Amino acid sequence: MTTSVHAHRSPNPGNITAPPAVQALSVTKTYGRDATRVTALREVSVGFEAGRFTAIMGPSGSGKSTLMHCLAGLDTADSGRVLVGGTDITGLGDKQLTALRRDRIGFVFQAFNLVPTLTAEQNITLPLALASKATDTAWFDSVVATLGLKDRLSHRPHELSGGQQQRVAVARALLTRPDVVFGDEPTGNLDSTAGGEVLALLRRSSREMGQTIIMVTHDPVAASYADRVVLMSDGTLVGDIAGPTADSVLAALGKLGG
Repeated sequence: MTTSVHAHRSPNPGNITAPPAVQALSVTKTYGRDATRVTALREVSVGFEAGRFTAIMGPSGSGKSTLMHCLAGLDTADSGRVLVGGTDITGLGDKQLTALRRDRIGFVFQAFNLVPTLTAEQNITLPLALASKATDTAWFDSVVATLGLKDRLSHRPHELSGGQQQRVAVARALLTRPDVVFGDEPTGNLDSTAGGEVLALLRRSSREMGQTIIMVTHDPVAASYADRVVLMSDGTLVGDIAGPTADSVLAALGKLGG
């Protein structure tokens, strides 16, 4: 049974009826064969509103990471369709998917994935450099200012704290103005203070920059920064929490055995 929890606050009310920035339509994904066959996703259909911050949660093995990988074009569904910014990515070839991930999708992982020999500024602009595209200086300055990195641009990763390194990764993800930024446990390697700062910045990116953010997390506190939490169990959607709090998410996970 699908549960729905509604909060009093209504973040980004103007975007609630907007077309989904990312959408899964009857997506099924299996791994293995015969006796080792595992169904990771079972006919999953879900839309993610543009300009909103959504967390995907569920017990281990629920399918949350598989869903994110299919939505981001990192894995292919066995059946069903995935739309990113109105583009059906299901039938795209490897080169087309690579271009889509480079130009229209941002990623923030648990590991910061920064190039150690490059400065913070060079790490931030790396995707544009690889695509031989010019940097929009005004947008770069805006992103850097929003993330509080202006006085760290000449520093290399080893000269930055964990929280600062993750801020650089967030800036890199935002710089291409992607249709969506995916976060895979983005605060997993950070202490609670640095993690809270990064989550607050992701929330600001959504509310002030209109960025669509989809984050997989196991942490109810991290999920409470989102506008919405989608709950999964056994490869299916089982809940949808609007205006989540750490307590409401923890209670919902408790009912799932999470």
